[in-house]
Amino acid sequence: MAAMAISVLPIVSGLLPCLVLRVIEGQSRRDICNLSSALCPVSESLQFERSQAWCRTKVKESSRRSRRVDARVVMAQANSAMEKSPAKKQVLVPVANGTEEMEAVIVIDVLRRAGAAVTVASVEEGKLVNASRGVNLLADCLISECEGVEYDLVVLPGGMPGAERFRDSQVLKRITVKQSQEKRMFAAICAAPVVALQSWGLLAGLNATCHPGFAVKLEDKSSVGGRVVRDGALTTSRAPGTAFEFALALIEQLYGPESVPAVADPMVLPSHDGIVSAALKFNDEDWTTSSIPRVLVPVANGSEEMEVVIIVDILRRAGAEVVVASVESETTIKASRNVQLVADTLVSEIVQTKFDLVVLPGGMPGATRLQESEELSKILNQQVESGRCYGAICAAPAVVLEANGLLNGKKATSHPAFSSILKDQSAVEGRVVIDGRLITSRGPGTAMEFTLNIVEKLFSRSKAQEVAEPMVFNYV
Repeated sequence: MAAMAISVLPIVSGLLPCLVLRVIEGQSRRDICNLSSALCPVSESLQFERSQAWCRTKVKESSRRSRRVDARVVMAQANSAMEKSPAKKQVLVPVANGTEEMEAVIVIDVLRRAGAAVTVASVEEGKLVNASRGVNLLADCLISECEGVEYDLVVLPGGMPGAERFRDSQVLKRITVKQSQEKRMFAAICAAPVVALQSWGLLAGLNATCHPGFAVKLEDKSSVGGRVVRDGALTTSRAPGTAFEFALALIEQLYGPESVPAVADPMVLPSHDGIVSAALKFNDEDWTTSSIPRVLVPVANGSEEMEVVIIVDILRRAGAEVVVASVESETTIKASRNVQLVADTLVSEIVQTKFDLVVLPGGMPGATRLQESEELSKILNQQVESGRCYGAICAAPAVVLEANGLLNGKKATSHPAFSSILKDQSAVEGRVVIDGRLITSRGPGTAMEFTLNIVEKLFSRSKAQEVAEPMVFNYV
């Protein structure tokens, strides 16, 4: 069977709205529409808008006929619309101690953006796993709870020793082998194609790729250089630097190519040639420190999980001491796409701690939660007043830094949806903007280059390239 190298191209989105409506006699238009949005498992604003518009139309039509709404008629129409809409795709993403957190979270987040019902299952004894760079992830359930469930897709992230933990899980093996036997989609990235799938005999006769460090162990090396390789129901990829392409390729197979741009475009991904543009730099200053750099990454309910994990993972790869601190009343936070992260500490406990860099992830309402934190506001003001480094990505430059007056006289960028809030518009199109001791960026799709620029400033350019290479990320 011939392999197919995946290249995801921009095509107009065609997501269908989910219509779930129960109308009770005597309810107002607002009540009905609120009920509609509460019952719809909406993951995209387009779905929400269409369900609301449909609801308002039905209320107007029924009002012209009678002041009494026939619940049976409206419910029948809703059921008819549901029958025409595609069922929510069921996806399983296992995690383990030592799983590569960027690969796991990018796959989960991106697939949920497309509308998939993603179950994150731990192969460990408990739901809490400590990923390869020390990020704590709280799974939705244990893998034992997933056996017997039919999934449209099973995706194994890489990382070591996470891939070995997958290999040794008999439950996960049975689930994945059955997935392959029934010719339903299964996928793996990084070390997982070799360490797990190949050891289970699931790569026999199929073309696949894997992390360069495991390529020598791949039995069929004919497609090993591919960034994303599809052969029948199997899709494989290489590393964190190919994880976005990998996830979008899975969306293309699950939902069709027309669904890809609606997910890809808001993430501000690099161009299709994989080359990232150089950062825009103003008022160049030295960031290097005499000791190991200490970095604070504050998080909140609603923070963008890909941005959080990419920043933390890459900085720890470089050797920085990274503290993840929650502005909430507890360390466990639920991020914007419902990935549960467990912070190292609370922001309230480190207000007096000195950091070489404070860097804010975006996401909504996470950025608003960060902006509302008095403790974090105090930390940020002290950081700026003392001349130490600070940064933000996505919504955070506008929602947090601009709102607190911390961009005065500075050039910055932000997510395109928030860039109009920035007073200085001269650099808003930059993917990464560095002005003195401030660094800002645009979204999940710029998070890797954003963080590698931080590595270059804190350490050196050669260090950033050293970190980027095993990620299979082109940082030149």
